Amino acid sequence: MIDGLPMAVPDPALPRRVRIHEVGPRDGLQNERATVPTEVKAEFIHRLAAAGLDTIEATSFVHPKWVPQLADAEQLMPLLGDVRAHLPVLVPNTRGLERALALGVREIAVFGSATESFAKANLNRTVDESLEMFAPVVDAARQAGATVRGYLSMCFGDPWEGAVPLDQVVRVSRRLLDLGCDQLSLGDTIGVATPGQVTALLTALNQAGVETGRLAVHFHDTYGQALANTLAALRHGVTTVDASAGGLGGCPYAKSATGNLATEDLVWMLHGLGIETGVDLGRLTATSVWMAGRLGRPSPSRTVRALSHQES
Repeated sequence: MIDGLPMAVPDPALPRRVRIHEVGPRDGLQNERATVPTEVKAEFIHRLAAAGLDTIEATSFVHPKWVPQLADAEQLMPLLGDVRAHLPVLVPNTRGLERALALGVREIAVFGSATESFAKANLNRTVDESLEMFAPVVDAARQAGATVRGYLSMCFGDPWEGAVPLDQVVRVSRRLLDLGCDQLSLGDTIGVATPGQVTALLTALNQAGVETGRLAVHFHDTYGQALANTLAALRHGVTTVDASAGGLGGCPYAKSATGNLATEDLVWMLHGLGIETGVDLGRLTATSVWMAGRLGRPSPSRTVRALSHQES
């Protein structure tokens, strides 16, 4: 890295600190064609934590038939006992929750859809049926003392249905929160959102009684809009942003979904705005270069490419 870059120019209209919810080990690796060895996943998470990320989504307790890349959840979690970070996991149903709780996990997430088409493709249920499935999962998790994050996909556009009406997203968002989710992550699963749409949805949610502090954003960079959309969310007061180290990831059930917002690109922008993240960008970049080597291809992150070239 070049000393003094990025130059920090704080904007008083933006949050002073942002929590990055790192999804690379789960959302990133679930879309890999090859299965990544458990030991490599554990090393990846250890390196991410050492780079200063304090929330790292570790894996998913889904049936191996549906996401074989994450079939080793029971083997992975015991390797992470010394990781000094929050390690939430995704659970699809009561059985997945039981498996996670048995390993001492106390931060879980459920994954819903704002559209009927994706609910059918991803969960083989209608939107309402999926919410009914989540209700006992969220209730049991909270009774066990766990915190619950709700993911809502297809908030900004759907490959089968096109544009998604704001009131439709608000309705499903409210129902997920009413089930007992502590936080709701709004997903642009196929990366079609633009900043005005982000602001409009956040405003509509506020008008429906949803506090901005309970919301996170999860952008994909299909059309190069992820950072612009993130900045729009920050201006609205959002302080939790999902990102994936090295830009890993997509969605196995939405083929038009490309990689997540790269954590390094996000950190470069945030640090340039004088926003604290607690992340060491150099160590994070080195981690993504290391993982790219294990995957056998370069990272799509522009920041990773720029910094690794400068340091080579």
